[in-house]
Amino acid sequence: MEGILIVEDDQTIAMGIEYALAREGFSTHLCYDFKSAREAILERDFLLILLDVNLPDGNGFELCKLIRSKGDTPVIFLTVCDDEVNTIMGLDLGADDYIAKPFRVRELISRINSVLRRYNRQPGPEKEIIVGDIRINTAEARVYKNNTLIPLTALEYKLLLTLARHRGQVLTRSRILGEIWDLSGDFVSDNTLTVYIKRLREKVEDDPREPKIIHTVRGLGYRAGE
Repeated sequence: MEGILIVEDDQTIAMGIEYALAREGFSTHLCYDFKSAREAILERDFLLILLDVNLPDGNGFELCKLIRSKGDTPVIFLTVCDDEVNTIMGLDLGADDYIAKPFRVRELISRINSVLRRYNRQPGPEKEIIVGDIRINTAEARVYKNNTLIPLTALEYKLLLTLARHRGQVLTRSRILGEIWDLSGDFVSDNTLTVYIKRLREKVEDDPREPKIIHTVRGLGYRAGE
């Protein structure tokens, strides 16, 4: 089962939700329109789905019907439409909760956790994360390359873990710095981050000059994996 599907046509709101959920340890998948959301729902099984009502090429109510025809995945509607008619319609279609915009992030996280508890779907931490030929054993805080242990410093490990937990996603330098700060309690400057990225590549890449594990996304940040 995959993480939380966010169906929201406002990219700023969607990315804000994604960031908040990532900090809570959830993996996410973003869809900005009806078509891509429908494909994702048909192809994958999600832990929970956050569903906007008004989409540029359809509406969330139709997607909710599709979700319910497929199974019992928890659904929370997100919409500016907070009137009684829309609320009742969403709940009658099988939605588990209904949150009107604007909302507080902590309230959203609380509602998500509450719904997941009802479904007994609280996710546990990943015990093993794999990116290419790199395997991270989170229980032992050890990293292996082709089953050979790689010695990493505490900060190198936390940096790799931060990137790997969001594999496939572009993380800005400021976001990485914020997460490393939260994890280690030690100040890490922007210049220091560049040094640690270089050191980490020297340990995990076959050729640090042609990285396959930690990619630089010019002007944006870094991405682990494809």
